[in-house]
Amino acid sequence: MEIAQQQQLPDYTQWSHSNLIERVTELEKQLKAQTLQYESTCPEPTALLPPHPKKPPHTSRTFDPTKYSTRLIALKFAYLGQRYNGYEHHLNNTTPLPTIEEKLWEALNKARLIFPTGGTAGAGSVRTEGEVDWEGCEYSKCGRTDKGVSAFGQVVGIRVRSNRPLVQQRREVDASSVEGNSEDLNPAQDNDDGDLDDAIELASSPLNSHSPNRELVSQLSLSDPSFDATLSFDPIRDELPYAQILNRLLPEDIRILAWCPSPPLGFNARFSCGERHYKYFFTQPAFAPIPGEAGLAELSGGRKEREGWLDISAMRKAAKFFEGTHDFRNFCKLDASKQITNFERRILHAEIEELDPSRGPVGYVGKPEYGPLNKIPVSSLHEPDFSHTPPPIASTTAPKIYTITIHGSAFLWHQIRHIASILFLIGQGLEPPAVVPSLLDTTLHPTKPTYDMASDAPLVLWDCIYPREGSGSREDAMEWVYVGDERGAETGKTPGSAAGDGKFGMRGVVDDVWKVWRRRKIDEMLAGTLLDVVAAQGQSSPIGGGESETQINGEQSSSSKKAKSKSQKVFEGGNAPALKGRYIPVLQRKRLESVEVVNARYAARKGFENTEELKEKGWRRVSIDKEGGD
Repeated sequence: MEIAQQQQLPDYTQWSHSNLIERVTELEKQLKAQTLQYESTCPEPTALLPPHPKKPPHTSRTFDPTKYSTRLIALKFAYLGQRYNGYEHHLNNTTPLPTIEEKLWEALNKARLIFPTGGTAGAGSVRTEGEVDWEGCEYSKCGRTDKGVSAFGQVVGIRVRSNRPLVQQRREVDASSVEGNSEDLNPAQDNDDGDLDDAIELASSPLNSHSPNRELVSQLSLSDPSFDATLSFDPIRDELPYAQILNRLLPEDIRILAWCPSPPLGFNARFSCGERHYKYFFTQPAFAPIPGEAGLAELSGGRKEREGWLDISAMRKAAKFFEGTHDFRNFCKLDASKQITNFERRILHAEIEELDPSRGPVGYVGKPEYGPLNKIPVSSLHEPDFSHTPPPIASTTAPKIYTITIHGSAFLWHQIRHIASILFLIGQGLEPPAVVPSLLDTTLHPTKPTYDMASDAPLVLWDCIYPREGSGSREDAMEWVYVGDERGAETGKTPGSAAGDGKFGMRGVVDDVWKVWRRRKIDEMLAGTLLDVVAAQGQSSPIGGGESETQINGEQSSSSKKAKSKSQKVFEGGNAPALKGRYIPVLQRKRLESVEVVNARYAARKGFENTEELKEKGWRRVSIDKEGGD
């Protein structure tokens, strides 16, 4: 049959050109007619499908804060400060980089964990970008870190949304009936509009006897069935996983580490803090040393030392002079807007500590529970060939890491960085350790000499401690629920997963910080390896650096003259030393104006006759409520 059909087809090879064109035109007309006939008989394709619903425009859902109870908690968190313009946000002050406080505000607001009552929006409404207003949140912060400074134990207190069911009954009694109880049932503090007063929360006893108690608290009838759901609520296990929620919204270099479910009565993150710990990191050598005669510096007394290396023992001796209560006006930056006249601060501990390589950085991976598992029996393996095993690596004097560790009750503005700067001058042999007690003696030196403070990047607010007053202990009395604690895990999540405990696994705190560390560790490794490559190439000393201190025609060698005339390198904690020309000892330098003169000038600029009138009449108007510290 197929052969018969092929025989019926015309043989186009014998057709002329004009006949082929006529045939093609005829076939096109037939195809067009068949297409029109098919379309007229077939239904519309869209008629066979249901209409596609139009997606409504996205609108912010109204959030009613009156439907939720609240509680006052404390948050402990860490951040790497190099990408931020410090911790504190200042209203109407646009900064080139965001602040830590802005990022914390954005996360809390986006998660609907806070109900601020001030600003342009009402309670429960989404705030405009850049608007930060903590009114109604009972917000307090332990300290303010400056641009570039990091923190591993910053603490804030804040009232947040809670999972605890609201109660319906409330009767007021005298607060003295529950005073001193370590597990008092207290109402959520009233907001200005009175909408958030139907809640119960736990509070520990005050850290000190001066903490203010509320005059009125709720007396609950435990036999009332309406309280069953509220009183059976576990304040930790049944609560919102605050750390996990915020860590999903915060940048990777800001991590919530813990939260305290029951801050003490009268808790204020700043004023309740009894001790702050700072660490200032530096390397030994402090900067790249130069081989040969060109790398030597002549110190006081004619002693020579290779530049870059610090005298750690001299720094340790000097650090001990800071311990105790002293007037630190020569170790801070004066802020005239605060009108400070008392510069006495107490340093509890000051030390130069070497960082143990086995304990960090990332030393935790050396612990047995983090080590590899050898699941294959050794007897089943072939005997290894040790004939080509590389020789063991010899120990070297590789750069070490040290910290200037300081514990104190409170600090002045830039106090740690000024202390570090003087200690580095002592470590370089440019100043004796005795310069510290001299600067601390304000009868001999009532005004501060001019000197630069140390760099910001290596400084870390290490921890904030809240000891119980009168206990004789400096241990933290706060009950912290850390990320990874079993009682703080998310309910309904897989045990041991990051989704459950928020610490290990994908999207856990450890995994997030590991990625930040490894990225920078690879940069460090590549830069360090490049240093070794460059130093090993070519000759091993600078040109002319190998000449000795011999006399040539009665004159010193050219290299000796250069060594005496070159500018002094001064280490200030940064990545490279600063060239200071001929070094002038600190106590011989020009002095700044006295505290009294600076304060009086500021008061006159604000329109007051003197500082006393400013304090009496203009304390609020000049907005001096700025917190000090590094």
